[in-house]
Amino acid sequence: MAKNKTTETQSSVTDFINTVPDETKRNDCFQIAAIYEELTGYPPKMWGGSIIGYGSYHYKYNSGHEGDMPYAAFSPRKDSIVLYIDEFETREELLQKLGKHKTGKVCVYIKKLADIDIDIMKQLITASTKHAKALYP
Repeated sequence: MAKNKTTETQSSVTDFINTVPDETKRNDCFQIAAIYEELTGYPPKMWGGSIIGYGSYHYKYNSGHEGDMPYAAFSPRKDSIVLYIDEFETREELLQKLGKHKTGKVCVYIKKLADIDIDIMKQLITASTKHAKALYP
């Protein structure tokens, strides 16, 4: 069975964020990292080469595939900052209030913190983390 590419590493989160070339995005990432740590109670860890995760759980599918994932995570990408927000009951309602963003299945793409309501982002992070912890205690 293939090994997961997204695994926790010992790389420095600070060093990684400092590689973000855009100063606004880099500063936003430091602020987002502090928010995630405050809300989740977990220190930031690098997952793979580009995901900053908080806490972790072990999963195992019926297929036999298993691995570890962070309860909460985000990632600075070239064009945006990706917040990984799990599905939960009021997710869509909160996303409507978030501000300028795009979404994928669990990805919420923002350009910069100035484009969104940070309090709504905090609610999304808190609810997503709570949901993940309920599924994987």
